[in-house]
Amino acid sequence: MPSPSGPAPSGRPPACPEEGAAAGAGPSVGAGPSVGAGPSAGAGPSVGAGPSPGEVRADGYRAVFAVPEFRFVFAAHLLSSLGVVVCEIALTVLVFRLTASPLMSALTFALGLLPYVLGGTLLSAVADRYPARRVLVVCDVLCALAAAGMVLPGTPVAALLVLRCVIAAIAPVFAGTRAATLGEILGGGELFVLGRSVIRIVNQSAQLAGFGAGGLLLALVSPEAVLALTAGTFLGSALLLRLGTLARPARDGARGEGRGALLGASLGGVRRLLADRRVRALLLLSWLPPAFVVVPEALLIPYADGLGVGPAGMGLLMCSMPVGAVVAESLAGSFLGPRARTRLTFPMGVFAVLPSLGFAAQPSLGWAVLLLVLTGTGISYNFGVDRWFVAAVPDALLGQAMTVMQAGRMTIMGSAMGLAGAAAEYAPLRVVMPGAGVVGAVCVLAVIREVRRTAPGRPAGTVPAAAGGVRDPAGPVRDPAGPVGDPAGPVPGTEN
Repeated sequence: MPSPSGPAPSGRPPACPEEGAAAGAGPSVGAGPSVGAGPSAGAGPSVGAGPSPGEVRADGYRAVFAVPEFRFVFAAHLLSSLGVVVCEIALTVLVFRLTASPLMSALTFALGLLPYVLGGTLLSAVADRYPARRVLVVCDVLCALAAAGMVLPGTPVAALLVLRCVIAAIAPVFAGTRAATLGEILGGGELFVLGRSVIRIVNQSAQLAGFGAGGLLLALVSPEAVLALTAGTFLGSALLLRLGTLARPARDGARGEGRGALLGASLGGVRRLLADRRVRALLLLSWLPPAFVVVPEALLIPYADGLGVGPAGMGLLMCSMPVGAVVAESLAGSFLGPRARTRLTFPMGVFAVLPSLGFAAQPSLGWAVLLLVLTGTGISYNFGVDRWFVAAVPDALLGQAMTVMQAGRMTIMGSAMGLAGAAAEYAPLRVVMPGAGVVGAVCVLAVIREVRRTAPGRPAGTVPAAAGGVRDPAGPVRDPAGPVGDPAGPVPGTEN
C-alpha cells in the first residue's frame, strides 16, 4: 500500500481556470462549498501530491504517474477495462452459439450501453454517499460475480443478458466515483486533468488490445473460459484498489435521516445538476460530440462491405478512430501546456464531427482510415471540459455529477448508434454519414455558444465580443498552472 505524502482531504482539486472568476459569480449548483475551498497552502500537501503545478507542463504524464496511489488506480482500470471488452466479445459469441440469432447477438452489444442511464440516474448518489474506496471495490466485486454467473453451466440466455445489464448499470457509478476520487488522489487541478486524460487513453487502448486479445483467446479456449478470466480481472482490480488506495470519508457529509432515501437523493441530485445552466451546458458539451462521432463508426461494417475490403480492411477501419484518439490525447498531454490544451476545447469539439463530411465522396479504404483517425483526434477537447466541469459542480455532488456525465455520454452514444442504423435503412451511407457531420456541427456550435455565455464572471445576458456582446470581463484568472486568459479561444470560422 503506498505511503501517503500528507493528509487526505476530501475536497476537489484546487482551483482550475475560471474558478477564480467563479468566486465572484456566486455559488453554483446547490449549497456546496465554495470553489477551491480546502486546506490552505500552509496546511500541508494533499495526498499523493506530485510536482508543483508549474512543473506539470514539463513533466506531463510523468507527474501523474509519480503519485503512488494513481499507479494503483491506473493498473486497476487497465485490468477492468480489458475485462469489459473481452467480456462483451465472449458473451456475444456465447449468445450467438446458443441462439444462432444475429438479433440476439447484436442485442448483447446494445445492452452494454443502454442500462447506463439507469445506473447513472437511480444510483448516482452512491458515488458521494459512501466512502469512495468502498464503492469502487464493491462495484468490482459485483461485476466479478456477474461475470462468474455467466459461466455457470446451463445459464439461460435471458439470465446472461440480465447479468450483462447488471455490469452495465454498475459501470457509470464506478466511473463517476473513480473520476471524483482522482481529485483527492492527485490534488492539483492540472494533475487531475492529466489523470482523466490517462483514463481516456486506457479506454481507447483497451478497445484495441481487448478485441485482439479476445479474438485470440476465443481461438484457443471456450467463451465460458474467457468469461471466467473476465471475472478474474474484476477481482484483480478490486484487490488493487483495496490495497493501493487510502480510505477516505464520503464527500456527502449528511448522516442519518438527513440523507434521505438513495433513490430520492439520486434523482434530487440529478435535478439540481440539470437545473444549473452552466453545468447543463457543460454536460451537453461532453455528450454531443461523441454522439455524432459514433455515427460513422456504427456504420463501418456496411461501409466496409460496400468497399469489398474483407475482414482485414474492416478491422483496420474499426481500429482507426481509437488510434487517432490515443495519439492525439497522448501528444496533447505530453507536449502542450495547460493553457494551450484548454484553448483547444472549442476548436477540437467542432473538428471532431467534421471529418465525417468526407464520406459524402465515398472514399476508398485509405482515405476512410484517414478520416476516422482525424475524427479520433477530437477527443482532445475533453481537457477543457473536465477542467470547467469540476469547477462548476459543488464538492458534495462531484461524484454524482461525474456519474451523470458518464451515463449520459454512453446513453446518447448508444441511442445515436441505433438512430444511425435506422437512418441507413432508408438512405445511402454517403448521405447518412456526412449528414451526421452537418447536424453535429450545428448542435456543437450552439452548445459552445451556451458554454461561453455561462462562463464565470460573464454578466447574465451578454454574449461573446465577436457575436456583438461584451468580452468576458473576468479577465485573466489565477490557476495553479499559470496565468490564463479567455480559457478557450474562438472556434475557427465562427468567432463564437
